Amino acid sequence: MYKLILSLALKNAFLRLSRTILVISMIGVSMSMMISLEGLYDGMTQNMVEKSKRSDSGEISIYNKNYRITESLNDTIKNADQIGEVLSKRSDIQAVSLRLKAQGLLATARKSAFCSAIGIDLQEEEQFGKFSEFLQEGTLKLDKRYILLGSELAKTLKVRIGSKLIFSTQDKSKEINSIAFRVGGIVQTNNISLDKSAVYVQKEQLRTFLGLDKQEAMQIAIRSNSSELLTHLQAEYKNLEVKSFLQLYPMMQQMQEIMVIFNSITFLIVMSVVFIGIMGVMYVSVLDRVREFGIMQSIGMSYSLIRTQIFIESLSVALLGYVFGAVLALLMLGYLHVDGLDLSEFADGLESFGYSAVLYATVKAEYFVTTFFAIVGASLLSVLLPLRKIKKMSVIEATKVEI
Repeated sequence: MYKLILSLALKNAFLRLSRTILVISMIGVSMSMMISLEGLYDGMTQNMVEKSKRSDSGEISIYNKNYRITESLNDTIKNADQIGEVLSKRSDIQAVSLRLKAQGLLATARKSAFCSAIGIDLQEEEQFGKFSEFLQEGTLKLDKRYILLGSELAKTLKVRIGSKLIFSTQDKSKEINSIAFRVGGIVQTNNISLDKSAVYVQKEQLRTFLGLDKQEAMQIAIRSNSSELLTHLQAEYKNLEVKSFLQLYPMMQQMQEIMVIFNSITFLIVMSVVFIGIMGVMYVSVLDRVREFGIMQSIGMSYSLIRTQIFIESLSVALLGYVFGAVLALLMLGYLHVDGLDLSEFADGLESFGYSAVLYATVKAEYFVTTFFAIVGASLLSVLLPLRKIKKMSVIEATKVEI
């Protein structure tokens, strides 16, 4: 009997072929667009998070307990070199970067702006976060004459490669000192705070200029995939401030939550469209075959078997739509993951919010798993109204219906 029901269900699902193809296409296109948007939303956020980690904090950063409040040259990590050497030997840490920082004034002959001088070692930063990929213009080099400048700061000061700059700040002995540089390169990290204020200087040169000891550093940034490392370091270095990326960038946490809300809204809209589409088709299909169902009941077929048949019809259409949508979504996500969505025309606006001009999508299995269960659920729920109509009609009424 069940073989007969399955055969009838599959046959009736494609009885009106054009209508069935339209529903399958609707499900597939809606699903693929929804998944592509989810991938883009997540890709935008992950790209921003990853670039912020590469350019600044890593997964974990260590500071003097008072430094992030005072930003004073007296509140440094006194034995930073020793700590960095110990950390770099750990198997659960991929890279460590020790940085110097000083707030000051950067000036040209006509303009000036507050900035943050960051003393880095280029080789160390390349290993830490592929720093060379941030270079927008010029040459990636740091020496006594040349520095690297954040892209937004360069626009503010209206400077270009080779322009002369004067950096002034207070050294450790409270004396105001100045040093002249030339712009060797302009970098764009998509980390808004760095692009607007960062001046990258050779670490040893900045150390000498500020009068700091060789062992000192303001920040120890760490790259690691270990979920337990933060707890271990906080217990090991109780006299220092050990913070995770999200603790240092709470705005990123909020952005991720906002993207979850956007994805949920998109998901609900698309699933509503799928639900209404399947329900409309199944309702019309049932109305077209009321007499058929009446005759089937009159010859002894139970209501439960008719219900099973309609469920199978709905599921078969929904699953074909899902397969079509999954293939289309994979193609779209594959393209967006490799080539990205080029929005160069809106580059200035996007970069001001920390986004890249080219947006890349992420590909996650959960997109397809969640959508599968949602479409199956929508297809089953959508036939409840047609089934209710059949159940309410008597066999005599059903067989008298004229088609």
